[in-house]
Amino acid sequence: MRNLFNIVVLILLLGGFWYGYGKNIQESGFKAGVGSFASDVRSFINGPEVSTALEKLNTGVNNLMGSLAETLDTASEKETQETEKVKKPAPALEAPSEASFSVSNIEIGDTKDDVEKLAGEAKRKTRNEYGVDWFAYHENYQNFFMVAYDNNNKVVGLYTNQDLISSKEGIKRGTPKETVTAKLGEPVTKLLKGNVYYQIRSDGEYDMFKMDNCYVTIFYDKHENNTVTSIQIIDEKLEKQKSGYFAKASPELKKGFEYQLFDLTNASRVNHDLSVLSWDKRVKVTAQDHSTDMAVNQYFNHTNLEGESPFDRMEDDKIKFRMAGENLAAGQNSSIFAHEGLMNSIGHRENKLQKDFESLGVGVAFDEENKPYYTENYLRK
Repeated sequence: MRNLFNIVVLILLLGGFWYGYGKNIQESGFKAGVGSFASDVRSFINGPEVSTALEKLNTGVNNLMGSLAETLDTASEKETQETEKVKKPAPALEAPSEASFSVSNIEIGDTKDDVEKLAGEAKRKTRNEYGVDWFAYHENYQNFFMVAYDNNNKVVGLYTNQDLISSKEGIKRGTPKETVTAKLGEPVTKLLKGNVYYQIRSDGEYDMFKMDNCYVTIFYDKHENNTVTSIQIIDEKLEKQKSGYFAKASPELKKGFEYQLFDLTNASRVNHDLSVLSWDKRVKVTAQDHSTDMAVNQYFNHTNLEGESPFDRMEDDKIKFRMAGENLAAGQNSSIFAHEGLMNSIGHRENKLQKDFESLGVGVAFDEENKPYYTENYLRK
């Protein structure tokens, strides 16, 4: 009898829910109906009209079972359809026809028309350390890659951190580092810039190879068993145009590094089935101020010289949050190298892949020697 009583009470409760909120569900969707219901429950608990509510419960029983089941099925079907619309199939990758590597079936030397026939128009254009622009192509950060063009609209640079890598040697995203070095041989250990050789010290996070008149940098993910996570391909002539390790600072390069770091973070989040972050222009100012402070005063720390933490700085800037995080990097000559380094540092990686963060602001500043300082501030409001 007790079980029967509980079932009756449950049916009465559901009946009342449908009587009072069924129309709202049908017109606005299941979530809207539930929201309206929750709001009225709060009023009901604090108000005297219990008898009126019980009348609603009884009257709605007859309409409940069939209609509610039908509505829930429809809502579930719509949510599935919306999710499927978001998912974009990766292109069928082919082995490169001429070069050793291709990205999304694009090779160095292809034309901008070739690229945009395959990928459509770029979502963003930003200046990079080579004095040209990265054009970012993606569909809500799925199938993400970047392309640099020369003055004749020929491809001279490629990058991706998604499953768009193909090669004649069978190397792709997820290939073990040992396989890469076995197939490609000894990596480059130094680069000549002007009259100065710069030693390449990657701490095992990447290898650079000279092939096909290009410099191919393959990045590895230490937290995924040292497997290939991304690739950058730069035409040899473009690399030689860069006269120093650091590019000359400029407002365009600063903005470029900021948006590139933002885009790279979102592309990595999509790789891990996480939501895309929105750009937060207010916390970007907080990040910018800290990067500038570090560059001017020559220090590198989450705590500034006044003893303020990232959260103190956000509160000083009147930024409200339920959850926040900060990543710092300094000395990497591009946002690509900064991002890959942060992904290989467990604490910074956790911020980039924190499922509860909603937005991100990035600030970059350069010191007198053109060394960049990067600050990422993450928020959940």
